[in-house]
Amino acid sequence: MPESSTDFLSVAVGLFILVLLKKIFDSWKTTKGPYPPGPKPKFLIGNALDFPMNGIGQHFMKVGEQLQSGLVHLNILGNHTLFINKKNIADDLLEKRARIYSGRPHLTAVEALGWDTSNILIMGYGDEWRKHRKVAQQHLNKRQTRTYEHIQLRHLHKMLHRLLYSPEDFLQHTEVLSTAVVMDIMYGYQIDRHDDPANVAAEKMVALAVSLMLPGGALMNILPFLRHLPAWIPGNIAGKGVKDCLVWMHEMRDIPMADLRKRMDQGMATHSAVSACLEKNAASAVDTDPDAERVMCNIAWASYTAAVETTVSATGWFFYAMLLHPRVQRKAQAEIDSIIGAGRLPTFADRPSLPYIEAIYREVMRYAPPLYVGFTHSSTEDDWYDGYFIPKGTSVFANLWAMTHNEGVYPDADTFNPERFLDEHGELNDDDNILAYGFGRRACVGKHVASATMWITIVSVLACFMIEHPKDEQGNEIEVDNECEYLGLVMRKKPFKCRFVPRSEGARRLVEEATLDVGTSQTHFL
Repeated sequence: MPESSTDFLSVAVGLFILVLLKKIFDSWKTTKGPYPPGPKPKFLIGNALDFPMNGIGQHFMKVGEQLQSGLVHLNILGNHTLFINKKNIADDLLEKRARIYSGRPHLTAVEALGWDTSNILIMGYGDEWRKHRKVAQQHLNKRQTRTYEHIQLRHLHKMLHRLLYSPEDFLQHTEVLSTAVVMDIMYGYQIDRHDDPANVAAEKMVALAVSLMLPGGALMNILPFLRHLPAWIPGNIAGKGVKDCLVWMHEMRDIPMADLRKRMDQGMATHSAVSACLEKNAASAVDTDPDAERVMCNIAWASYTAAVETTVSATGWFFYAMLLHPRVQRKAQAEIDSIIGAGRLPTFADRPSLPYIEAIYREVMRYAPPLYVGFTHSSTEDDWYDGYFIPKGTSVFANLWAMTHNEGVYPDADTFNPERFLDEHGELNDDDNILAYGFGRRACVGKHVASATMWITIVSVLACFMIEHPKDEQGNEIEVDNECEYLGLVMRKKPFKCRFVPRSEGARRLVEEATLDVGTSQTHFL
C-alpha cells in the first residue's frame, strides 16, 4: 500500500478512537433520569454487541419479556436506541406525541445518497417533508386509489397468466407485479419482465440501501467523518455500498423519466401522476410551480422504491401460508365460489362481500409484517414516559413483530389463523388496524395502494389456483422449511418451491381471456 494511504489510515484510526470516546462521554456525562430498561451496557462500547443484524424484532421481543418491560433501551457507542414492544405505548408516543416522534435518525449514509432531501420515507420532519407528504396524499389517498383499480387488475391478470405458464418463477412474478403497479401509476411505464432495466435497477438499489439505512448498518452512521474515506480503501464496505447505490439510484430514476418524456413528445403518453404534473406546468406559464416537478418526481421514485421489497415480502408469506394450511385455502375458495361463482374473476367490488378473504389479508400482515420493526423514528426533543427519560435524538423502533405476536392480544400468535379476525357469526371483527403500515405522521403514505394490490392478489390467486406442495420424481410431496431472510428492516420468506395448479379448465380459460382483454400476449411478457 502507498505510504500516503498508510498515513491516511493511521489518521483515520486515530480520529475514530477520539470521536468514539467523545460520543460515549457526551452520552453518559448528563443523564436527567433513568433510561428505560435494557441490557447492561459494557465498558466504552455500551450495547454495541447487543444489537443483532438479523431477527431484530424477535430478539428484542424476548429481551422485553425477560425485563418485563414494553420498552427496551440501548446505548450503542453513544447513540440511544429504543424498541417499543407494546401497541399501547406506540400509540402514546408515536401517535399522541407525533410532534416529538415524527423525525428520522440523522444517518450519514442517507445524506451521502441525498435521500435526506429527496426521499419522503427518509427525510427529516419539517417543511420539506410536509410539502412532499401533501403531494403524496393527493395521489395516494383512499379515494384516489380507487381510480387505479384498472391498473392493478391489468397487471394482476398478467401475473395470473405467468403463474399459468411458468409457475416455478412465482417469486419473480410477484416482484414484477409490485413494481409494475407503482411504475404504471406514477409514470405510465410498463414493466412486463423481471429483467426490465428499471426493475433491475430498483432491486439492486434497494438491496444495497436497506442495510445502509440501519443506524448501525454502516460505520459512517456512527462516525460521520468516515463518509470522506475513499470507497477503494480496504474495509470501507459502506463507502463502496453508497457509491454503487448511487449508480443504481440514478438508473432507476432516469429510465422511467426518459421513457415518459419520449412518449409525451410523441403524443403517446398515458395518464400518470408525473405526466399530469409535467402537462400542468407546460400548459400554464402563469401558475407554473417550479418546485412541483421536483417534488412529484421524488414521490414517484420513492414510491416504487418502497414497493420493491414490502409487497414482495407479504405476497411470499401468503403463498407460504396457503401451502402449509390447505384447510384455510379450501375455506377461502368456498367463499369465493359462493359469492363470485366460476364465471368471472374477482374485482374490487367483491371486497365487502368476502370477509374470510379479508381475514386472510389481515392475518398475512399480522403473521409476518414485512417491515417487522417498522421504519425508524427519531425523537426531536427530550421526553419522559412512565418515569423514564428518552433523550433527544433517540432512534425509536416500533417493534411490529412483538406487537403482532403478543400472546395476550393474539393467542397462539405463531400459528396462521385467519379466524382470529372473525366473530362467532363469521363476520369481521373490529381489529382492522394493520400495524404493518406504521404509526403516526410517518405511517405509510401508500398504504391504500399496497392494501388494494395485496387483497386483489390474494383473492385472484385463490380463485384460479390450488397452491400445493412440490413433488419429487417419485411423486412424493417435498416439505418446505420455515426459514426466513432479512434485508435490513425487511423480513422475507426464504425462496421455496410450490405448485400452482389451475382449479379447473374454466379457471384456466378465465385467465387466458383476461390476458387477451388487456391486449397482451403470452410472448409479450414471459
